[in-house]
Amino acid sequence: MAQHNYLAFDLGAESGRAIHWSLLNGKLHLTEVNRFPNVCYNIRGRYHWNIFSIFEELKKSLEICSVAKKLAFESIAIDTWGVDFGLLDKDGTLLSMPYAYRDHQTDGMIDKFAQKVMSKKKLYLLTGIQLMQFNTIFQLYAMVENKSPLMEITADLLFTPDLLNYLFTGVLKSEFTIASTSQLLDPFAREWSELLFGAIGIEKDIMHPVILPGTIVGPVNDDICQQAGISSIPLIAIASHDTASAIAAVPSEGNNWAYLSSGTWSLMGIEVDQPIINENSAEKEFTNEGGVEGKYNFLKNISGLWLLQQCKKAWDAEHNYTYEQLTAMAEKAEPFSILIDTDAPEFYNPASMPEAIANYCKKTKQPIPANHAAFVRCIFDSLAMKYRFVLDQLNSFADPSIEKLFVIGGGAKNKLLCQLTANALGIPVITGPSEATAIGNILLQAKALGHVSSLSEIRTISRNSFESESFMPQNVAKWNGEFERYLTIIHP
Repeated sequence: MAQHNYLAFDLGAESGRAIHWSLLNGKLHLTEVNRFPNVCYNIRGRYHWNIFSIFEELKKSLEICSVAKKLAFESIAIDTWGVDFGLLDKDGTLLSMPYAYRDHQTDGMIDKFAQKVMSKKKLYLLTGIQLMQFNTIFQLYAMVENKSPLMEITADLLFTPDLLNYLFTGVLKSEFTIASTSQLLDPFAREWSELLFGAIGIEKDIMHPVILPGTIVGPVNDDICQQAGISSIPLIAIASHDTASAIAAVPSEGNNWAYLSSGTWSLMGIEVDQPIINENSAEKEFTNEGGVEGKYNFLKNISGLWLLQQCKKAWDAEHNYTYEQLTAMAEKAEPFSILIDTDAPEFYNPASMPEAIANYCKKTKQPIPANHAAFVRCIFDSLAMKYRFVLDQLNSFADPSIEKLFVIGGGAKNKLLCQLTANALGIPVITGPSEATAIGNILLQAKALGHVSSLSEIRTISRNSFESESFMPQNVAKWNGEFERYLTIIHP
């Protein structure tokens, strides 16, 4: 079998990476080319992404890969987080730095939308998307409500990976999986909803045709290729939403499994052939996001390691802990002493996460964590409990019932959290690759170029290329009892 080589750009809320992959004899081999920080900037109280800085790092990565490391590659592709977007004028110029989803412009917009435009239930039943204040529809509605002058001169809207694709190729397209995060897409027609654009008072013609994962967008611009020292190569729109690419790489067999994409956010769900949109899914607030090969990812967004990241940020000035140190501290801390709802509104983007947790403990009549180890153990125990809560809900939709959970993403490397999750759920937890998003990115490039035949083959390659670890449930009776107490805390 011939060797094939690809370059993946995987962008997260904390960092971006360029990873070179070789596919040979059904196995993947990786070389990290470049890693760079990615943060949303607070500029006069507004949170923005520096999209041009990201673009420069991606161009730099091309040059490092081809010139410094002398690695060949046949295509490139970009995946990012969902919902955020850039606006272009009629000349194709970016009008401003894109707002970040944690910007406070959407505070209260769900309720305002429900009061002035349509009910929450109707919006959900139209889209099948979990109502979260950062969804694109609420970002745009906030801009309309606040009479943003940008809306008067906007000619085009592009989601973050589509915007970067445009900067590389000059082609304006919207990839399906990233488009599905917006809550502006008809989930069955897979087209932009005329009704919803009319409801928020924006012309639908600022949007672009929706293309499926695995579509070649176009060749990278000649000037970029010359700068990077490469000949013309295609840019492929893979599953551009990082979650969709990660789920494509789950090393699973059969259909009795659920996935947990664990990172800044935790996304827990099952893969389905058609969207599940009904009164039950609306009440339980599940979302239907686009997947690969016509599938949908029926899942719930959970505020994942964000809480730990923000605690670490608050402590860095004095302690500068590593995540490994924080996990080791938590392992020695007393379990179950404090439990919180990790999705409580006060944890969305507080000025101080430790202070927000302390205030939540006061509100729920629990002791305030006595030290940093107690804070971290509180977060881990509470995340495991939240996963149990969501798994119980998922089983009311799953057929067959869920018998194992695959954990993918950065959280798969946290053995303590994986074990606590197995204990809480009472089923085996199997770690998939921590690089699941980049693996999905690469193998969907391979599929687009005809080097891989199907989603099933993608998962076989993922399974054969990386070792996994299984965590079996322990102390299940104790965890079941503590889960009942957890329910009284989050639903007093």
